[in-house]
Amino acid sequence: MRFWHYALGLILATPPHAAAAQRVENGFLDRSVTIDGSEYRYQVFVPANWSKAGVWPVILSLHGGGGYGSDGINQTAEGLAPAIRRHPERFPALAVFPQSPANGTPGWQEIGGQIALAALDKALEEFQGDASRVTLTGLSIGGNGVWYLAYHYPQRFAGLLVVCGFVAERKGTMYPILYPSLVSGTADPSAAVAQRLARIPTWIFHGDADRTVPVEHSRRMAAALSALGAPVQYTELAGIDHNAWDFTYDRPDVASWLLRQRLPSASTSDFSRP
Repeated sequence: MRFWHYALGLILATPPHAAAAQRVENGFLDRSVTIDGSEYRYQVFVPANWSKAGVWPVILSLHGGGGYGSDGINQTAEGLAPAIRRHPERFPALAVFPQSPANGTPGWQEIGGQIALAALDKALEEFQGDASRVTLTGLSIGGNGVWYLAYHYPQRFAGLLVVCGFVAERKGTMYPILYPSLVSGTADPSAAVAQRLARIPTWIFHGDADRTVPVEHSRRMAAALSALGAPVQYTELAGIDHNAWDFTYDRPDVASWLLRQRLPSASTSDFSRP
């Protein structure tokens, strides 16, 4: 009886703010960033075993055309986020899910890209992310966003996982948005992008029956990287249409590949923004 009175006394004596400080938020958390006076919502996944004692790998995940909006939630309905919900044990890492606004701009090539990098930086600071272990992934227009952000900021990313992406100019099918070529003034944008990314481990996935983003887009990027001796893998999914992401992110080797990428210890500051 004395023991229980003693334990109860400890509980009652613990200040509410101290108890709150002991709790660690995890799962999918709502966050926001402010750019030029406008607020943009995003989500960050924090694993159940997160603690301040560690430094955590980070996955920055870019949604496809179905994720446009401002609710801060819709971008987690497909791709990496559902895979994390199904298999959280595979992802002892932070995962950042920005949302590009539905304002007619070409996804991650304009304000969407600024939102993505701002959300990444905020998550790195708030949850002790490891800046040397940031990987970038995306599907469809998010794949275009991976090529775009990596082309402009190659020094930031330890690995790229691209699902049914593209680098050449094309018009969106879900929304009639024109996505410019990532490199202007060249007949072969894939070769130009590959020159910038040749040092980054890259894994490309695409369905060979894709009727939305033809598989040739990924074939050309894989060939351009391979021609430079880059550390690239290319996986073509037989009989798969545009939704190559469910097959991709459900693979346990994809999760482990993302988490083992790390920037080399030597400086990569020779990569400069074009």
